[in-house]
Amino acid sequence: MKAVWTLAILLVLAAALSLLLGRYQPSPLEAALRLWQGLLGQTSSLWTVMTELRLPRIIAAISIGAGLAVSGAAYQALFRNPLASPEVLGGLAGAAFGAALGILLGHALWQVQLASFTFGLLAVGLTLLLARLVGQGGIVVLLLAGLITGAFFTALLSTAKYVADPYDKLPAITYWLMGTLSSIDAHSVWLTAPVMWAATAALIFLGHALNVLSMGDEEASTLGMSVRTVRALVIGLATLLGTLSVTLAGMIAWVGLLIPQIARLIWGADNRRVLVTSALLGALYVLLLDDIARTAFTVELPLGVLTALVGLPVFALVLRRVAVGWSE
Repeated sequence: MKAVWTLAILLVLAAALSLLLGRYQPSPLEAALRLWQGLLGQTSSLWTVMTELRLPRIIAAISIGAGLAVSGAAYQALFRNPLASPEVLGGLAGAAFGAALGILLGHALWQVQLASFTFGLLAVGLTLLLARLVGQGGIVVLLLAGLITGAFFTALLSTAKYVADPYDKLPAITYWLMGTLSSIDAHSVWLTAPVMWAATAALIFLGHALNVLSMGDEEASTLGMSVRTVRALVIGLATLLGTLSVTLAGMIAWVGLLIPQIARLIWGADNRRVLVTSALLGALYVLLLDDIARTAFTVELPLGVLTALVGLPVFALVLRRVAVGWSE
């Protein structure tokens, strides 16, 4: 528990620091004073910057990082596969195509987000339907159906990019797919973040059930668990988190694959602790990288590109220990 509390404290400190970072960097004392005055009704330009621009972005980064990491950890436990991630059932590919379609049709931001969310859910629904039509094989069939669905929506995404206007729509689609919080909409954040927190908490609550499922379907059924119900609930919650993440910020790579592996190196196979640690580590990871993306260079780097650039070498470093841990 000490590691969990340490991560929680670091996350709070990182969020407070993030409020101070940007083109205008006030001192902690000045920021605290302006925030206090704002709470008393004496708003200022610094109050507006921190509460209407930086705070929604911080909340979005924390929500996305925690959501992707927890959904990745849940999928890895559910499928007993260290390579499982939020896109394993095709949901992220569907969400990406939905966003591209919305941009292609010239819709407003909220309509693009709605299209992304709708097609993300549709893709996972198609995966489940395909697996149901096959009617046997359980987890293996689900994984194969997810592979088929993901490839299908990836092909649709390529088609959308091919027919897009290369001077207007195509750059917008490409930038969205790179993943960024630069155009975050405060209203969308306040609407979406509570849902993501609730889904994250629900998956953490299911940690014990995932421990039981990891022993196999027959053993779980013998212990009185409704395997289909729990599996459907985990898939639904993880899909919701992954799809909402794409809806808010586009494709943020490697969080759902890398962070759960690090959490398992800390706690082993106990999903109750792994899920909590994944949520805190994922939130901290995305928040810190978003701070770097928006402050380290004169031009803001896409967050999804940065998470991939950092995630790949880190995953390579822990690869050997990950392989040993899952083989035991």
